[in-house]
Amino acid sequence: MNSVHDPRVFRQRLLAREPLIGSFLKFPVPHATEIFGTAGFDFVMLDEEHAPWTRDTLDTGFLAARAFGVAGLVRIARPDANSILSALDDGASGIMVPHVATAEKARQIASWARYKGGTRGAGLGRGGDYGVRFGDAHYDYADEVTTVVAMIEDREAIERIDEITAVHGIHAFFIGRGDLALSLSNAEGPAPTLTEAVGIIAESVLRNGKALSAVVQDMESDDARAMIDLGVSAMMVGSDHGFLRNAALDQRGKFERMMKG
Repeated sequence: MNSVHDPRVFRQRLLAREPLIGSFLKFPVPHATEIFGTAGFDFVMLDEEHAPWTRDTLDTGFLAARAFGVAGLVRIARPDANSILSALDDGASGIMVPHVATAEKARQIASWARYKGGTRGAGLGRGGDYGVRFGDAHYDYADEVTTVVAMIEDREAIERIDEITAVHGIHAFFIGRGDLALSLSNAEGPAPTLTEAVGIIAESVLRNGKALSAVVQDMESDDARAMIDLGVSAMMVGSDHGFLRNAALDQRGKFERMMKG
């Protein structure tokens, strides 16, 4: 495997703000991971929060990611120590945690994902290469390569964004614009617009030396250009659901035009 695309150096590439492309995966099967890997994507995000992934299906998803040279991360459904531990032990390259609205929550997440200076429990599953390294060698390696991404998608987070983005052990921040727009619209009293809030987040993340991530639906869209101009380097494009639906609609349109022709 070319070391430039080795998923085990994903965090290094992320923090260097290399241009990276990924996608959300909703189908709880390994096949989409394999396809994105062969297509040259840098990472996939197995979406446990909004899709029916289980520990068993995540396990095969992480295996597929390793086999096809793509970093396999998971957006966890429950932001707790056990969920993070099981994902990392099973071989996730990293985790994404929704609704990180306080620095205290960010510090907890970073601690749960880290051995030294943290509270991650010791384990030697796929995430530890089944014992290739023991003790300090394993702890140091895992702490060096594990990637932690926090989602900013609440109005409350905007009010304390500099404190959150400064937390050690969080490597990237994902701007969850859908839920953020909803949170801002539900706010009582003055609140920034979505565009203003996104700008505030991006400025804070980059100022604190972290990587910025967001999702777009098409890389040729004005939205994608706007996100790149904002400083997004870890770009996520749609989802496996979206890719399948768009391809199906495209072929249906071609079929209808052909039959009328």
